Amino acid sequence: MLQMTAAEIAHAVGGTLQGEGAVSSVSTDSRKITEGCLFIPLRGERFDGHAYIGSALEQGAAGCLCEKLPARLESGRFYIRVADTRLALKALASHYRSKFDIPFVQITGSVGKTTTKEMVGAVLRRRFRVLQTEGNLNNDIGVPLTLFGLMPEHQAAVIETGMNHAGEIRYLGEMIRPDIAVISNIGDAHIEFLGSRAGILQAKSEIFENLNPQGLAVLSGDDEMLSTLRLPFRTLRCGRSVGCGVRITHVEDMGVKGVSCTVKTAKAVYDLTIPALGEHMIYPAAMAAAIGEELGMEREEICAGVRDYVPAGSRMRLIRKDHSRVILDDCYNANPQSMAAALQILAREPVTVAVLGDMGELGKVSAASHRQMGELARRLGIGVLFAVGEKARDIAEGAKGMDVRWYATVEEALRPIGEAFTKDTVLLVKASHAMHFERITEYLQQL
Repeated sequence: MLQMTAAEIAHAVGGTLQGEGAVSSVSTDSRKITEGCLFIPLRGERFDGHAYIGSALEQGAAGCLCEKLPARLESGRFYIRVADTRLALKALASHYRSKFDIPFVQITGSVGKTTTKEMVGAVLRRRFRVLQTEGNLNNDIGVPLTLFGLMPEHQAAVIETGMNHAGEIRYLGEMIRPDIAVISNIGDAHIEFLGSRAGILQAKSEIFENLNPQGLAVLSGDDEMLSTLRLPFRTLRCGRSVGCGVRITHVEDMGVKGVSCTVKTAKAVYDLTIPALGEHMIYPAAMAAAIGEELGMEREEICAGVRDYVPAGSRMRLIRKDHSRVILDDCYNANPQSMAAALQILAREPVTVAVLGDMGELGKVSAASHRQMGELARRLGIGVLFAVGEKARDIAEGAKGMDVRWYATVEEALRPIGEAFTKDTVLLVKASHAMHFERITEYLQQL
C-alpha cells in the first residue's frame, strides 16, 4: 500500500482527525497488526473491534478509525472519528483505488467465481503485473483489503466479489468500479435469501451499475438466465451456443491430462489446453481468452496463460508426483454430489485409489449418504478405497466386496495410503474441510 497521511485518510472518509501521522497498511484484525498500520475496528453481532483499539496501538498501529474516541488517547498516535467504521473502510478503499489508472476486472457468479478469477489471473500474468484476490476474500472486508494491496508496479487487477443478499455486489462495485464485469453463471446458491433465480440474476446484475460506460461485459453464453440480459455495454457471451461471440468448439475431456477446446472470437482462434479436470473448465478458459484479447494480448500469450492455470486451494487440483503418479487433491470440502462427481472422474483412469473421509452437516441422511459413496466406488470399479473417519465407517460398509480399508484417523491411514500410491496410480483425496485431509496430500508429496 502506498503511504497515506492521517489528513488524507480523514478527508477520504469524512472523519474528524485528532493527532497526525502516516500509514502504509491497513488492518481490521487486532491480532494482525503491523508496525505503522491503520487499525479499523469493525462491529459484528457478537464482537466490537473498538474494544481492541488500545491493544492495536500498543502493538504498533500508527492510528485508528473509531466511532467513539477512547477514554484514554495514546501519545504519538492519531484518531479519526467517523459515523460508521465499515462505511469508512469502503470510502477509504474507493479513494485508494482511484489512484490507479489500470484495467479492473470484477468477477461474480453463483459458482465458479474463484475458478474464473484464477484463470483470468493466470492469463493476464503472461503480460501484466496483476493484483488478484487471494483465496475467497470476496466480501465487504476482503475486497477493500485486497484493493489496499495495489502498488505502482501493478498493471491490472482481478477482483472476485461474492454475495448472500441483494445490494452486496453494488456495494463492492462502488469500490472496484470495473472496466470489465464478468458473471460466470446464475445458479441456486443463496436462493433462500433472494427468492428465485430471477432474484439472483437481478442481484448479480448489480455488477453493471458501476461498470465503466466504455467497459465490457463478459457472460456465460450457455446460461439460460444470463441469456435474457440485454445490456447497454459491449457484451461478449462465451459458450458452445451458436449465437456466442466467443464460441467454444472441439471439446475433449482428456482425464487427468485436463481438457482441450478451441475458442473462436471475432479476431482470433485459440487452441486451449486446460490443466484441470471437468468440461466445465471451458467456460473460465474462454472468458479469460476474451479478456486477454480485450487487453491486447497475443494468441501465444493467452494459450500459455491457460496452460499456467492452477486451481485455488484444494479444488480438484492436479498434483503430478512424477511422470506416472497423480494426486487429485479435492479436500477443500465435500458433499454427496461433489464426492460422486469426483469418483466418476477418477474411475476413468486405469489404476485408481480413492481416499474418502467424513462429509459434514448431512443430518439424518448422513449414514445413508456415506454408504452410497462406498457403493458407488464399488460399482465404478475403483481399485482401492481408503475410508477415513468415524462417519466414513459407513463408506467402508457400503463398499464391501471391493478392496476397502477403514481407519479412524488421518494419522493411522498415512502410511498405508503411501504404500498404495504406486507406479501409474491416480489417487483421489476428498472429505469435508474439518477432516484436514490436506495432511494426506502433504504427506504424499513428501514421499
